[in-house]
Amino acid sequence: MDTTITGTTSIVVGHDGSQASQQAVDWAADEAERTGASLRIVHAYQLGWPAGASYRPTAQEADEARGRAEELATGAAAAVRARGTGVDAVATVVHAAPAATLLDFAHAGARLLVVGNRGAGGMASLLQGSVSQQVATHARVPVAVVRGRTATPGGPVVVGVDGSPSTDAALTLAFEAAAARGTHVVAIRAYVPPSPSVLPPSAVEAEERAHLRESLAGWQDKYPSVRLEPLLATGRAAKVLVGVSHTAQLVVVGSRGHGGFAGLLLGSVGQQLMHHAECPVLIAHRPA
Repeated sequence: MDTTITGTTSIVVGHDGSQASQQAVDWAADEAERTGASLRIVHAYQLGWPAGASYRPTAQEADEARGRAEELATGAAAAVRARGTGVDAVATVVHAAPAATLLDFAHAGARLLVVGNRGAGGMASLLQGSVSQQVATHARVPVAVVRGRTATPGGPVVVGVDGSPSTDAALTLAFEAAAARGTHVVAIRAYVPPSPSVLPPSAVEAEERAHLRESLAGWQDKYPSVRLEPLLATGRAAKVLVGVSHTAQLVVVGSRGHGGFAGLLLGSVGQQLMHHAECPVLIAHRPA
């Protein structure tokens, strides 16, 4: 079983044998092929029983659990290599907490951390409990949550922009993803207009449009081969982004935001995206 530390061009993906984690591995393998990265498939498992149980696993049971984990992980890596696309896929099995293990491997130099939207065994309830919170909140590299449709030929890469410090990181990932996929970027700023009795709607729209232009200044010049489509939308950010995810290949958002994207990871917007988006979601973390 390979235990070499990840490299700077590697992608780390969590795998536990569930259908959702296999979907994540497949998506990560496609991404590795597009970007020339290597792929590390990490299976982190724990032997555990309900709280208060006094039973302890025997050495034979521990060996059997390890064997099952290694079989699953090596099988997933072999399937990626069998594609014949040249992706260097290795499997790593660790008896440890899944979230901490994935973060450790990702922080060792990986360019991307990929997880599925549901888990089993050692990665159970990936988006419902502490594993998702730790991975999405504490990662210092971009995190892709694979869910919904994973193949939408011709669909754009959608990115949420609000002028916060995370916007540039999200735009960088969005343009790079679009270039690798041969598609365009749709950059969306969402806002909830105040009552007309407070401010004229036309004045609010003009100000929001100016903020959108400011956020996108220079990006088309930086990526001239990628068409940029700015879009100003009215409504709650989560609803807008979930709506456009129906036709997108990927939705990219910053790890922190303000205005229309406030509380992106710790609040309701991020939770709704991670639970309801119809395509994979890429969370852009700014470098430490």
